[in-house]
Formats: sequence, structure tokens, C-alpha cells
Amino acid sequence: MAEANIPQRLDVAGECLLYHETMTCVYLADAQREERSALRLLLLDLNMQVVGEAADWPTTLAQAPATCLDMLLVDWDLLPADLGVQSLAELRLACPNAIVVVLISHLDARHQAALSAGADAFISKGETPERVAERLKAAAENLRN
Repeated sequence: MAEANIPQRLDVAGECLLYHETMTCVYLADAQREERSALRLLLLDLNMQVVGEAADWPTTLAQAPATCLDMLLVDWDLLPADLGVQSLAELRLACPNAIVVVLISHLDARHQAALSAGADAFISKGETPERVAERLKAAAENLRN
């Protein structure tokens, strides 16, 4: 039985997980396996827990709301090309309390579209790992404020 002062979350199977108060639970959605692997390692280095992963948009939309997440890390290119803004808004509705961080391959007007669609922040995929870590830490700090 868990101690009353230790926060708890339910995993996808409904089993109780204990986690440290400062741990941020992240759902990772990116079509590229190598990029997900690199991001997963970076998140682990930041003491963040990956609670789910997806390589496509339908899986993301179906699975992310069922996890106990604090943050969604979503590749903008994963969203349907003609419905990106609408799709991100739909995900925001399904996970209203999560911080949404959008990964963008090319910095252009798409970052403004991502923010307008309900993203809390965006990160360029061309950033250094150190800069990505800084941006993720800043997003996680928003959860605690």
C-alpha cells in the first residue's frame, strides 16, 4: 500500500505507479524511431518519465488521453497535413491539463500555427540537445507554477 504523502498515478493498464513529486510524465509522439529514442534518453536524463509513445497521429489521439501525462511532446509533421491546427486543438481538448510542446522540423509560419492551435511551446528539431533540454525543463516548470 502506498504512503499517503507519495503522489500516485495509474498506468495504461490501470495499475498504480508511484513517482517522485517532481517527475514529469511525458507522452512522446514522433514518426521517426531514432528521434523518439533520442528524445526518450533526453527525457530520462531530465528525470522525466515517458508514459507512452506513438509513431502516428491516430495512435497518439487514441492512447495519449488514456495515460497519466503531464506533457505531450508531439512532432508537428505527425499531424495530418491539411488538419494540423484542428488536430492539435482536438488533442488539447482530449488532454486539457497537459502542457503541449510541439516539435517542428523547419522554423517558419508553422510554429505560429502550432501555438495558435493550443501548443504551449515549440522546439525546433534542429536545436542542440542542451537547448532542447532547457526548453523541456522550462515547459515542465510551467506544470508546477
